[in-house]
Amino acid sequence: MRLVIYEYCCAGGSGLDSLAPEGRAMLQALVADAVTGGGLEVAVLVAENLSLALPTGVRVLPVAASRELDTLVAASTAADAVLIVAPETDGILATRVTAVRAAGATVLAPSRAFIDIASDKQATIQALSAAGVPVPAGRTLAAGEQWPDAFIRPAVRKPLDGTGGDGFVVVDHGAAPPPPTQQPTRIEAFVTGMAVGVSCLCGPRGVDPLPPLRQVFTTTSSAVAYAGGEPLSDRLLAARAEALARRAVHAVARATGGEEFAAGWIGIDMILGERSDGRGDRVLEINPRVTTSFVGHASGLSGGLVRAMLDAAAGRTPMPPAGGRLSPRSFRLSSNAHAAADRSRGD
Repeated sequence: MRLVIYEYCCAGGSGLDSLAPEGRAMLQALVADAVTGGGLEVAVLVAENLSLALPTGVRVLPVAASRELDTLVAASTAADAVLIVAPETDGILATRVTAVRAAGATVLAPSRAFIDIASDKQATIQALSAAGVPVPAGRTLAAGEQWPDAFIRPAVRKPLDGTGGDGFVVVDHGAAPPPPTQQPTRIEAFVTGMAVGVSCLCGPRGVDPLPPLRQVFTTTSSAVAYAGGEPLSDRLLAARAEALARRAVHAVARATGGEEFAAGWIGIDMILGERSDGRGDRVLEINPRVTTSFVGHASGLSGGLVRAMLDAAAGRTPMPPAGGRLSPRSFRLSSNAHAAADRSRGD
């Protein structure tokens, strides 16, 4: 089976250099997982000015400057399946998924309608709220609109289509609100609790959550950055997180006009509150693509997650390889990462 793997930053995508460390970590984990066990002919798009250490046998497709989209579409026409990792920002993910599907290729991704909703944080919150999924209280701010004086603090502000902490701001009690931005944003109440990510394999048969990961962040005076994850050992918390993730994916699917589950990896970011009945839990956002948590999940297996995605896409029950266990490991994107636990931020 011929599989093309594309990651936006490593393929030469521009303007989002802050995402490059996460992009490289995801790409290398995806490729290493895909080649384990054989049976897949893997091709990877790599910018011609970038050097990557990839496993033997992987075909590298060099990408000339400003040609990453054209190269992706051309490579996809000779593939049995295409795996696209790209940010939602400015429609980058949606544009690439749509272009590859228009070329007749099979993409391991949700439907365009699902991507459009999940790529807009306000639209996501509305879809979740309409289905009874708990979300933080909040509202949108138009471009240039001032922070409303009466809005509760602490609070957060985030771009409607931001990824990886880009433009994420925390406003504490008594702090002066940030100046207006030139793009529309969402502001919402800061939710206290444990930041957790749940990755789900989706396909015609439904939603299969992977073991949840507690999210780890680094913080500075001006930014919050995703730094890695660690297994969530508490089984009751894990069960709450998995159930909430299923509800969230189904809610967005219903908002598209039907219970459509196109193939793909979908990540759900949430806060688990202190109440044991789960009434303090909140879903923050949904990522309609492979998330950085793949690194932690793949490190706990001897290959098999990419194959599980292919199984889910074909309507089969996704299974780990023989002898494998779905036991994710802790991982960090940088050596100086430290836990800024319990911050309401997603990856």
